[in-house]
Amino acid sequence: MNFELSEEQQLLADTLKKFLATGYSFDTRSKIIASAAGVSDDVWATFAEMGLLGLPFAEAYDGFGGSAVDVMIVMEAIGEGLVVEPYLATVGLGGQFVARGGTEKQKKRILPGLVQGKTRLAFAQTEKGARYDLEHVRTRARRTGDGFTLDGEKRAVLHGFSADLLVVSARTAGGDTDRDGISLFLVERGAPGVRVTDYRTIDNLRVADITLSGVTVPRDALIGREGEGLRLIDEVVDYATALICAEAVGAIKYAHDATLEYLKTRRQFGVPIGSFQALQHRMVDVLISYEQARSIATLACVKVDTAGAAERRRIVSAAKLKIADACRHVSQESVQLHGGMGMTEELKISHTFRRLTMIAQTFGDADHHLERFAAS
Repeated sequence: MNFELSEEQQLLADTLKKFLATGYSFDTRSKIIASAAGVSDDVWATFAEMGLLGLPFAEAYDGFGGSAVDVMIVMEAIGEGLVVEPYLATVGLGGQFVARGGTEKQKKRILPGLVQGKTRLAFAQTEKGARYDLEHVRTRARRTGDGFTLDGEKRAVLHGFSADLLVVSARTAGGDTDRDGISLFLVERGAPGVRVTDYRTIDNLRVADITLSGVTVPRDALIGREGEGLRLIDEVVDYATALICAEAVGAIKYAHDATLEYLKTRRQFGVPIGSFQALQHRMVDVLISYEQARSIATLACVKVDTAGAAERRRIVSAAKLKIADACRHVSQESVQLHGGMGMTEELKISHTFRRLTMIAQTFGDADHHLERFAAS
């Protein structure tokens, strides 16, 4: 596989890294996560101006028609800079449901606003007791008049509080764990009956518990065909999983580079500790983990665009399994090699440790994807 970026992709990567280096310092990030919203409207507007929000969407909706590999470049930079803005939630999840399963009217109404930075989306899927089972949906949607009425609860919705529109999974038929009978609906976050409880995770991202009590939506709020939403959920979550693997690669790169620099400058017994052979061996292992993670994340991003469902599932699970292992290994090594200061709030490496720990659990941990890979 050719891992070299095209001229346009390299320009995108360089431009984004330059912005994050100058306009998204660690101190700036700290102020953003301490704010009431937990995200920056100014940074989001800059992302829109740079064309990042429109990368994977068709030109007909003001996008650029880019591939998952193009978006991978953005996700690597997001991982390296520990960006907390809702890029994955909007571009990698919510927007994908509209782009892949929405009607032409839905696409024209939502996607241009998304690309311009005016509309943010989130995917409300996870429920109590479901863990990583996408077919585990208790939220119900019943036909009423010309639309549907939704009742249920969703947990830990990524950037649910800052979203303008929620893509909500709800059952229109079947039991709580049946594969058939799941439908997808567009719900305004501020609609009557929607209650959002916002909180911060250990990696300083924002999630929300969302309660739906008698929430009415029109017929055209349905995405795709009624009762057949699980196939689209599988497809979009695999796409987002490949992207979060790319984010992990960026975070792993930062952890490697920062730790290597620390070993070159921290001195003991009159010499840099990086001159100790035992520590050199450990850093080589970290570098190997990075290279392996980058390789399989790239493969996953290629396959989510080109492979059939069975091959896509197998490759994405293989990637997430390897990425979870790399997240654990690199995050632990980087903190240990920094010593006690590696766990302090003031050092970016401790925040990278937290983000890598969360990535390893998001969209399925190692055990889940090992079982999924074996089944495929």
